[in-house]
Amino acid sequence: MANADLTIKAEARDFNFFYSNGHHALKNINLPLYENKITALIGPSGCGKSTLLRSFNRMHDLYPGNRYEGQIVMQPDNTNILDPNVDPIEVRMRISMVFQKPNPFPKSIFENVAYGLRVRGEKNKRLLADKVEEALKGAALWDEVKDRQQDLAFNLSGGQQQRLCIARALATDPEIMLFDEPTSALDPIATANIEELMNDLRGKLTILVVTHNMQQAARVSDYTAYMYMGDLIEHDKTGDIFIKPKDKRTEDYITGRIS
Repeated sequence: MANADLTIKAEARDFNFFYSNGHHALKNINLPLYENKITALIGPSGCGKSTLLRSFNRMHDLYPGNRYEGQIVMQPDNTNILDPNVDPIEVRMRISMVFQKPNPFPKSIFENVAYGLRVRGEKNKRLLADKVEEALKGAALWDEVKDRQQDLAFNLSGGQQQRLCIARALATDPEIMLFDEPTSALDPIATANIEELMNDLRGKLTILVVTHNMQQAARVSDYTAYMYMGDLIEHDKTGDIFIKPKDKRTEDYITGRIS
């Protein structure tokens, strides 16, 4: 379990989520995200992994009728990001998201990365250029695109497009990054690049990643949470989850008895 020297960066507390059709998708979730650590969410399809991930930056607000109960609290300011008085746009600046399939905007490489900064109202060209360069370097993409920043983002390969989306997410200096199966559409080489990048980013921010790939969870994460039918069954250090899970349901999933 948690060591005393770990710092909680965000935490779901007695968190429930209901879709607009009334479906109770997440049930009394209590999950800490530790600062500068990677937490992986694993579990069978439809268990609520992506639903929980998207709750951390209020993506469900985009669809009317969805409902949250409980809290998701950000530290160090102890802000409940689900509070109706908290602006979801600001939440998404603090908690960025990278989706399953690369989703660059139909803009240049530069404008893709600068997008969040422009949304914030930044107009200083020098600062924009510096932040774009910093984000592209952070996403290990700078050397490949520094001389073609005005090219359309769609001209990049799939793996490059995903790293561009990571750069776009990094540009607003987020405290947490959410990855929703970020390598499922990529080939093995691009997958290895993204995993290496996530490992590097751990020193700068906190990461929550959904993955169907248990080998990936074992490779990249410090902590793993196993979910089943909307419940959080077990959360512990990744090594403990995979080697000596406490709950038989976790063991059954890891050993392939539940798929």
